[in-house]
Amino acid sequence: MLNSRIRNILLLHLAILFRSGVGIVAKTASAYRFLSLPFFKLYALELLMLLAYAFFWQKILKKFDLSVAYANLGVYIIWGLIWGAVFFGEQIKLNNVIGALVVISGIVVLFRKQ
Repeated sequence: MLNSRIRNILLLHLAILFRSGVGIVAKTASAYRFLSLPFFKLYALELLMLLAYAFFWQKILKKFDLSVAYANLGVYIIWGLIWGAVFFGEQIKLNNVIGALVVISGIVVLFRKQ
């Protein structure tokens, strides 16, 4: 029972991690001239990634209460901070860290109640 729960949680967070990658592709596409070939290629990749995410998200929703699954989407914000710093050189400020800790705390509280 515990192993399948951990596996499901990992799958949930893997899907959220994958979804956060869409933001990287979108921001990269924005660096190209609108309607240029590289822009179109990246935009097509973004749409394919969103389609794959939607498919897997529907599968994951069968394994969790809707409130728990959606509460975990808050992790997306944390991945956005990390990707912004890693790929685009953005600064992570103290307020960002505090906000991330609040999000993680809320998710932990939700999972402990289940």
